[in-house]
This record gives sequence, C-alpha cells and structure tokens, in this order.
Amino acid sequence: MKDFYLFIDTETSGLPKKWDKPYSKIGNWPYIVQVSWVVYTKDGHEVMRKDHFISDDDFVTSSASFKIHGFSDEYRKKNGQLRKEVMTDLSSDLMTYQPMIVGHFTELDLHMIGSDFYRAHVKNPAPDLPAFCTMMATVKLVKNPRASFLRLGELNETLFNKSLENPHNALADSIATANCFFELQKRGLINDEIIASQEAGLNKVKLNSKRFAFVLPVLIVFIITILISFLI
Repeated sequence: MKDFYLFIDTETSGLPKKWDKPYSKIGNWPYIVQVSWVVYTKDGHEVMRKDHFISDDDFVTSSASFKIHGFSDEYRKKNGQLRKEVMTDLSSDLMTYQPMIVGHFTELDLHMIGSDFYRAHVKNPAPDLPAFCTMMATVKLVKNPRASFLRLGELNETLFNKSLENPHNALADSIATANCFFELQKRGLINDEIIASQEAGLNKVKLNSKRFAFVLPVLIVFIITILISFLI
C-alpha cells in the first residue's frame, strides 16, 4: 500500500459526450472549472491541500453545470489561475507523493485531469499510479432499488448521519471523500483486498487516459512519415 493518499475532486463545465473518444476530440470532453486535492498519510493525517479554479477563456460552463456547482465563468476568470499553472502543480504533487489517487466517481476525475493535462501540454503521472473509487466500493450500501450507486452526499449521510457541507465545491468534496474513505476503512468496508480488486477496472480507465492523450501526437507522426516518404 502507498504511504500517501491523494483525494481529488473536479467541478466541470459539462459532461463527456462519449467516454471512448481521445482528448483531442474537439467538443467531446468538458473542461475543469475547479480542481482540488488533499494529501493524507495512510494513517489519516493531512499533509497538504490545494484548491484551484481555472481562468482560461477557451470554454464556457453549461447552464446545467452552473446550476450544480454555482461557479460562473466570471468567477473562475477572476479567482482562477491559468490551466498550465494548475496542472503543473497537480503533476508535481502526484510525482512528489506517488500516492494512491482516491475519488468519488474516480473514473470521471481521472478523465477530467487527463483531458486538461492534454490541453495544457503537461505530463500526466496519474496513469502510472494506483487509484480507488469510494463510489464503486460502497455499492452494497445502496438501499434505493432504483439507484446503482450512492452520491457523495448520500454516502456521507449513511456513514455520519449528517448532510454534506458545501456540496459540489471540489475542496469540500475532496475532504468529504477522505472522511468517508477513512471511516469505511475503520468499519472494515475498505481493505487491501478490496483496493486490489478495483485495480483491474480502474487500470482500464488509466490505460485509456494514457492512450487518449497520445492519439493526436501519433497521428501527426504518422502523417509526417507519409509525407516524407512521398518526398524521398
């Protein structure tokens, strides 16, 4: 098991149109509005926390997403940083701590940081690190027959019998995910075996994240090779 856990959450401009398209596919992958992460030791002591809004003006947040998280384009542009700065900071922390990445709906978060690493031309260390999803790990706690998974707020209420404070704020959700993770560990609902059993599914996501990032460069190299062959 890793010495550190990095709990991460993203608030976005929308949802992916198709989950199997490369990050170079224009209009397919939404953009990160806010990304936050909190690093803990494996015994539950907080090491550091980061909270960033992205100020780039190359996207517009959908009205549906704004209704969920409440962050307008004006707000993030005023209070945010350039994508390259934010993703460089995240890349640095991932490489420094070499953590297990934990989220609630981790598949989405891995793709969101993957797409913004691609846009920022910053190295993405996430595909080479272990990952875990508290949403996938708590399927057995679902009591509603019409639901497949617990939302983070529902999981928080199930474990602590209280509502989630400041939901759909990436920093608050990252901290809540950490609290839920350590409580699930305490109750024996997360252990090394369960973490290992998730690896196969999340490894596929990480493999796709790595593959999606290289589709465009590989295509460019292929085209250049073809052109050179005609010129020789």
